[in-house]
Amino acid sequence: MKKSLFTSLMLGILISEPITAQTGADNPFGNALIPDMIADASIQEINGTFYCYATTDGYGRGLETSGPPVVWKSKDFVHWSFDGTYFPSAAKEKYWAPSKVVAANGKYYIYPTINGYMYPAVADSPDGPFRLARGKDEFHKPFTTSTLLQTEDPGGIDAEVFIDDDGQAYVFWGRRHVAKLNKDMITVDSDIQMISTPRKEYSEGPIFFKRQGIYYYLYTIGGDEKYQYAYVMSKVSPMGPFEFPKQDIISTTDYKKGVFGPGHGCVFSPEGTDDYYFAYLEFGRRSTNRQTYVNRLEFNEDGTIRPVELTLEGVGALRKVKREKKIKIDTIYASSIAEPLHIKPMKDTLCRRTEYFVPAFAADGANGSRWMAADRDNESWIVADLGTTRKVRRSEVYFVRPTAGHAYLLEGSSDGKVWEACGGHEDIRIQSPHTDAPGKKYRYLRIKISEGVKGIWEWNIY
Repeated sequence: MKKSLFTSLMLGILISEPITAQTGADNPFGNALIPDMIADASIQEINGTFYCYATTDGYGRGLETSGPPVVWKSKDFVHWSFDGTYFPSAAKEKYWAPSKVVAANGKYYIYPTINGYMYPAVADSPDGPFRLARGKDEFHKPFTTSTLLQTEDPGGIDAEVFIDDDGQAYVFWGRRHVAKLNKDMITVDSDIQMISTPRKEYSEGPIFFKRQGIYYYLYTIGGDEKYQYAYVMSKVSPMGPFEFPKQDIISTTDYKKGVFGPGHGCVFSPEGTDDYYFAYLEFGRRSTNRQTYVNRLEFNEDGTIRPVELTLEGVGALRKVKREKKIKIDTIYASSIAEPLHIKPMKDTLCRRTEYFVPAFAADGANGSRWMAADRDNESWIVADLGTTRKVRRSEVYFVRPTAGHAYLLEGSSDGKVWEACGGHEDIRIQSPHTDAPGKKYRYLRIKISEGVKGIWEWNIY
């Protein structure tokens, strides 16, 4: 079918059907945690706010690039936002796999992999702005003198820092490395060790935590659709000796649930609880076009970890936060629809997906689906019909690739013919969501995207 014919047919169907029927197109990506493409997530709760530091995916050049460092924040673990970058000097570098932030010495430290090397950075707040913790706050390739490892070859990726009850800090990184951190939090002890594990494949994305006196070291094996997490445990110290549980694989592809390659993520526990959660990237749309999902992590009575019951539906709110009730959209339609994306497998021939981009996906409440305009559409717009005239207090829109910035116009109308501006901005802003407060009565709202990727993950109207 030619592109123009496909778009015309789909648009005609979508204008005439209510939104409940419009979501009939398949969404193989479920309800991702964040309305964006992110991987290697490090999640923690700090003073009642959830922070998610991650690799920003979806920039189209595979392992050669990334988006800028941004931290997504949420009060309830459902509604997330970010505003600008938290590490200005690294905004144009290849920024991967930031650790959780660590509070020490009256400061906050983070250990991202930048241009392929681990760097320590410091700030007065978990929101940043962060700067390099040693030397000049600037980067050049292949690496600067500010790397975490002060060795002739400071190579290493995916730092994970853990502070034990006695105050001793440890740093874990790819290929099963571990060492103590000195009290300055930026100097690594020269006694670098390798953690012995029963599985010997290449490993990255280490996760380390302590629960009820037991230390857990999680390590990845494989990659792409074959990504898995295995673990070992110790009742002695963060550096072992470790026990090897018989059932040591805790995350692996689940064909029935449609989860492929659950890999590099984190384990976190909300403040004041003994609840644990496992966050992981999923194969997604091939290469570095991944999203992150969260499932509950459960333990047996002897402290061993149960294999995670993986789903793409998420865990919902972890904190109760009073929010306004959303206005239900009756019908939603757009200037055009991108053609379906057929995702080819890399290592597993059973992993075959098709992504659709119908307008209804911009209002389905599932962060894994999105509306995208056709490539040739130079005047992209999307309209929400509320079914009747309603007072619109607020509009929140989560654009696709928000870390690159957007400019747009929000318009309102009572009849769908005469429109007036009621929000938006002409300058490009790097944030998500973009929020407007019309405070007027409309039946129709229209977003015209003037700058940025022509697509929307979610559009909430209150």
